[in-house]
Amino acid sequence: MSSGGVLEIGQEEAAADAPESRRQDAALLARLRRGEPDAFELLVRTHQDRLYDFCVRMVGDREEAHDLVQEIFVSVHQNVRRFREDSKLSTWLFRITRNHCINRLKYLKRRGRGRSEVFDEAAALLSEGGGTAPGPDAALESARERARVQWAISQLEPDARMLVALRDIEGLSYDEIIDITELPEGTVKSRLHRAREKLADLLGRLEP
Repeated sequence: MSSGGVLEIGQEEAAADAPESRRQDAALLARLRRGEPDAFELLVRTHQDRLYDFCVRMVGDREEAHDLVQEIFVSVHQNVRRFREDSKLSTWLFRITRNHCINRLKYLKRRGRGRSEVFDEAAALLSEGGGTAPGPDAALESARERARVQWAISQLEPDARMLVALRDIEGLSYDEIIDITELPEGTVKSRLHRAREKLADLLGRLEP
């Protein structure tokens, strides 16, 4: 089967799952608005890892990302009754997360914290292996590959970094990204295209 066929099947499955996902979101939101404590715990368990990973890629610092996720869920708790359900619940959560990440990046820039632990770790791992031919340790080589990608993403401007993370790592649809970023579709696609070109160039420089 061609890759196009696989993609089409994936799209059909996603479309079939959409109504059920909406029903689950609506049920969870109703419980959240009634103030059921276990509903908020379920929301956190379901989404915290994905939001944390996104924050790490945006700010490049695990401690900052951990603090951000806590702040994000405080915001969610405070604003859940204002959610108009004009988008998926996960999209709304990413929109809040995006805003917190952008604000934290501005704060860190004012504080002169331009480097980060995760990005520095990636650079160190690359320097150990030089990004050269695979060694006998497959796990280490896999870690180096992840480090290559993480380092390249860290070189992008925050807006470009965000689009790559949302589309190519989180796998969100263009409609979801438009809802999150509040950018026109053409702007999203053109900026993402430029970001991918820069990523390819950066990764190409690491090739032996």
